[in-house]
Amino acid sequence: MADSPRVLKRHLGVWAASAVCVGQIIGSGIFRSPAGVAEKLPGPFPLILVWSAGGIFALCGALSLAEVASVYPNDTGGVYVYLREVWGRLSAFLFGWAELIIIRAASLGAISTTFAEYALRATGVDPSHAPWDQRVHYVAAAAIAVTTLVNVLGVEWGSRVTNVTVVAKYGGLLFIALLAIAIGLPQSGGHFTPFYPEGSLKLAPFGLALVSVLWAFDGWADLSFMSGEVKDPQRTLPRALVLGTCMVLAIYLLANVAYLSVLTVDEIRGSRLVAATVADRLLGQPGVVFVGITVVISTFGTLNGTLLTSPRVFFAMADDGLLFKQVANVHPKFQSPWVAIMLTGGVGIAFVLVGTFEQLADAFVTALIPFYALAVASVYRLRRRPGYNPPFRAPGGAVVPALFVVSTVMLMVNGLADAGARTPTLIIFGVIAAGIPVYRYVEKRRLAA
Repeated sequence: MADSPRVLKRHLGVWAASAVCVGQIIGSGIFRSPAGVAEKLPGPFPLILVWSAGGIFALCGALSLAEVASVYPNDTGGVYVYLREVWGRLSAFLFGWAELIIIRAASLGAISTTFAEYALRATGVDPSHAPWDQRVHYVAAAAIAVTTLVNVLGVEWGSRVTNVTVVAKYGGLLFIALLAIAIGLPQSGGHFTPFYPEGSLKLAPFGLALVSVLWAFDGWADLSFMSGEVKDPQRTLPRALVLGTCMVLAIYLLANVAYLSVLTVDEIRGSRLVAATVADRLLGQPGVVFVGITVVISTFGTLNGTLLTSPRVFFAMADDGLLFKQVANVHPKFQSPWVAIMLTGGVGIAFVLVGTFEQLADAFVTALIPFYALAVASVYRLRRRPGYNPPFRAPGGAVVPALFVVSTVMLMVNGLADAGARTPTLIIFGVIAAGIPVYRYVEKRRLAA
């Protein structure tokens, strides 16, 4: 197996790549975040504004990363490759180190926990009470194991699952939104007045609400990890990144308009599962069941997408000599980076068996955002290179990347400013920094070999 080929086949066209992008963004955020956002911004206009701003920031990130991706279209690893080529091997290693130790394991744990909770609720049990509160971890671990196996069987299987679940989750959310607008709006007249209540839009609460919204938009960069498996990547990657992000922005804005068509802002603020509340108001218990199934499909699809994309980072690291070389093995039959996938799934299972959703989600966001900002900022260094002429150039000059970088800095500042989050944030940054001596040791061994 050590002599397995280290070249991944190109399977993904524009639609399949766009589906990966959409599938990675739409997870549980749009079903969880509206209540917290409405608590900070108690007015229809501020709510629509902050979701629009989050979508614009995500689109700025996607446009900027699409430019970088068009320069390095053939290398599997995405953000890892961009950091290596623009900022050097240390920054790339620290990203891979954070991916392995914190980011992807925590992401898998948070997503699979949400899946397990809703799957158990669909069977009629309450996962918040014993013994089901402990069994949630085992159901979540089983979900990771299943999706790990699916992706080991090949990128075609992983992308098929992604395509099916993307249609189901996007279609389910679209159905709920259109139903709310078609039935709820004529019945209630909507809850859009007063459109801009006095005191409902202030800078500090807007920034805190934007943090929650950006979490709901996260996932757009994951497609870049699969650059080496995308057909005609110089054209397909930019199109898929922009198309996928725009599709999510459209459905998120439509969903929020739909929620306001049925519920008041106060009712949205008091509902942790606002889509289920809307469905219950319109259809009763069958509507709640439908939403529950939609969320289960949504989270399972995102879980599968995470195992489809993120192992490519470890594959690229091993190919660079920064991880054990066996991690770069490609399965001779299924043509998948099977060792990297098994490694990712195994660490995810370990995390989900010991962590709660809140712990996992917070760790994921905190560890990821510095590297996203650095990857997008790569545009500035690339544009200064003589003869730079990328196949795709992000519009807006320096403004578009700057908008995204500023939004990610806001997330980091928020984590350090909040007293409750400060210590966990510093611990996570400390774990990332601990990768520096590890990198020096690995590089010393690599150069001596």
